[in-house]
Amino acid sequence: MKKRSVQSAFIISWIFGCVFYFLQYVVRSSPAVMIKELSDSLGVTAVGVSGILGTYYYTYASVSLIAGAAFDRAGAKYPIVIGTAIICIGCLIFAVPSVFTGNTGRLLQGAGSAFAFTGCVYLASRGFSAKYIATAIGITQCMGMLGGSAGQFVIGPLIHNGLSVGVFWTAIGIVLGVVCVLLLITTPKEDKTAEHTSSVISVLLPYKVVFTNIQSYLSGLISGLLFVPTTIFAMTWGIAFFQHDRNLSYVGAVIASSMVPLGWVIGCPLLGWISDMIGRRKPVLSGGICLMLISFGQVVFLPDLVSLPASMLLFGIASGAAMIPYTIIKEANPDKVKGSATGAINFLTFSITALIGPVFGSRHGKTLTTAIDHLAHFKEAGIFLLAVMSVALVVSLIIKETGSATHQSKETAAN
Repeated sequence: MKKRSVQSAFIISWIFGCVFYFLQYVVRSSPAVMIKELSDSLGVTAVGVSGILGTYYYTYASVSLIAGAAFDRAGAKYPIVIGTAIICIGCLIFAVPSVFTGNTGRLLQGAGSAFAFTGCVYLASRGFSAKYIATAIGITQCMGMLGGSAGQFVIGPLIHNGLSVGVFWTAIGIVLGVVCVLLLITTPKEDKTAEHTSSVISVLLPYKVVFTNIQSYLSGLISGLLFVPTTIFAMTWGIAFFQHDRNLSYVGAVIASSMVPLGWVIGCPLLGWISDMIGRRKPVLSGGICLMLISFGQVVFLPDLVSLPASMLLFGIASGAAMIPYTIIKEANPDKVKGSATGAINFLTFSITALIGPVFGSRHGKTLTTAIDHLAHFKEAGIFLLAVMSVALVVSLIIKETGSATHQSKETAAN
């Protein structure tokens, strides 16, 4: 009974963690609907704003390693509370209109956000049985992408109708402060003293396990490449591209872009559930990538075949496959490094995002307003993103299967 009570406490904390993750995605995606307002407020160009926003991924990637180790060594209570506090402070600082506070606030937002998903996965692994872990991870990501959709679909009209960016960032900071207090109250405290020593080497040992496993790198590479078209395009540049290259109104561009994270709301739990039901990861992963290529390819080459919002929604649903590698890396590594494995894949995923983001911005974003042939410009950017997804598809065929059906087959063969 006591064990069940503890599991229930972790599930309650996981629910508040999902709220944290929801808000983290609002923080990540909402700047896409206020590029002009941020440009005026900070006194920089749209490309300059993109550079400031991109600093989020530098701290998100690097602090993910710290977050993973912190959850493995200290449990969930203090790391997730500290992470929520950091992003709260980052939002309040970002509300102050200057380039310095813009960069500082965004760096803090990225650092605090690194504790959100890792913390939710850690809490889910303590509250749910292994049979439902991929589903729980899918629901967690569903909450995040619901926040990503709200950050554009809900916040966009508010900003367009006169809500100041300063008021918005102050308000979101206050809400995160409330969630921080709720997590402090509800998250169970764990005694980890018997499991770990205090040496620096012992802190790094979980990462030695994770980073000496080639499957960890393959998982991170697939996930990172699949996050590029959703994070860099849909959540950063998408609205501007649809306005300039496809001649959509601001509202139409916001609706089209917000369909991608809304699709994740459906796709993440759905693909996670399918993967759990069949006991295999690779067919769902590769199938999802193929559907991403088909739906986004239609947007690029046959834009009149299906309506843009419908195509982007289908693309978003299919891109829920990006979360399957998060399950694979956990299953490909020992249970004792669950937090570090999640931290490692976050580091790998968003390191790739941080590297490819400036390349996309310099190659395609910089020429957005100066391009003579906007349809050709959109097609060039689309081909770049399709090439990224194609590489992910190739790697998905190489990575090892880790689903439960594989283990059952091995046991049957052994008997």
